[in-house]
Amino acid sequence: MNIVLHEPEIPANTGNIGRSCVATGTKLHLIEPLGFRLTENALKRAGMDYWPQLDYARYINYADFLEKNPGARIFFATTKARQRYSDVEYRPDDFIMFGKESAGIPEEILVEHEEHCIRIPMLPGTRSLNLSNAVNIVLFEALRQQGFPGLESEGELHRLQWKGAE
Repeated sequence: MNIVLHEPEIPANTGNIGRSCVATGTKLHLIEPLGFRLTENALKRAGMDYWPQLDYARYINYADFLEKNPGARIFFATTKARQRYSDVEYRPDDFIMFGKESAGIPEEILVEHEEHCIRIPMLPGTRSLNLSNAVNIVLFEALRQQGFPGLESEGELHRLQWKGAE
């Protein structure tokens, strides 16, 4: 899977998203301008020690992203979409784009791709969810549909054992 952040503004959100990408084997694509430097402490704090393991790419703008990812199947997460994120059939190489925290994905991009715009249902009057939460909701639905490829299906306790474990 591929997560795309179009002009993200808050380093802690991008750090959290980067951590989720490392944990799921997802590539992160960052479209500039960024509202922070990748060396910022808030980014590293949110991403913990996962950031050096992150597979990511930077692009100078949306056109650069499109040029370097020809033929990419992109879904555009927006509160303005008619289609729910859970009604889409995701493929392993899909890209899911999210916009900046203050304004989302520019409408000029959305209207060009109406059939690939998706939304997370919310109560009327709610502007949006936190960016890192929204990314995780959609990313994990996409991974669920694919059977969580390569991800651990069960965890282990650190000090104790589950009942019935040998």
